[in-house]
Amino acid sequence: MAIIQKITPCLWFDNQAEEAAKFYVALFKNSAIGAVTRYGREGFEVHGRPEGSVLTVSFCIEGQEFTALNGGPHFKFSEAISFVVRCETQAEVDRYWNKLGEGGDERARQCGWLKDKYGVSWQIVPAALFEMMSAADGIKSERVIRAMLQMKKLDLAALRRAYEGS
Repeated sequence: MAIIQKITPCLWFDNQAEEAAKFYVALFKNSAIGAVTRYGREGFEVHGRPEGSVLTVSFCIEGQEFTALNGGPHFKFSEAISFVVRCETQAEVDRYWNKLGEGGDERARQCGWLKDKYGVSWQIVPAALFEMMSAADGIKSERVIRAMLQMKKLDLAALRRAYEGS
């Protein structure tokens, strides 16, 4: 019997829920598409969607469950919600930055943040950054933050140099 996650983020798309879910699942390991529900005839006067078109797609990325909903153009994503991707290496940062950023909003790139082609905000962050920013030595963490604020895509080697003061 599958364990159901108690809290599942629901991402509202106009009509790209299935496309987006497939895109995200292809990028991350340990990911899969789950159930797909479809609009029926019932409620057409409210939703206006063709019978049989995708309503929701359940999907899982790295153990985190999501639901993608085709709800129409009424709501848009904003930077107020983002997904943090903790990366162990610069190669991993580069991979997610390039793949998630492809076709996204170039103006929304700062301090490791980007918007993908669907308008969803992501933070592509070296895991070591969290340790450096919370260092007991406040001067080290201040140098790291100062360096990070100058970057679009985060550069792990440059952040380490800032941390060490070199």
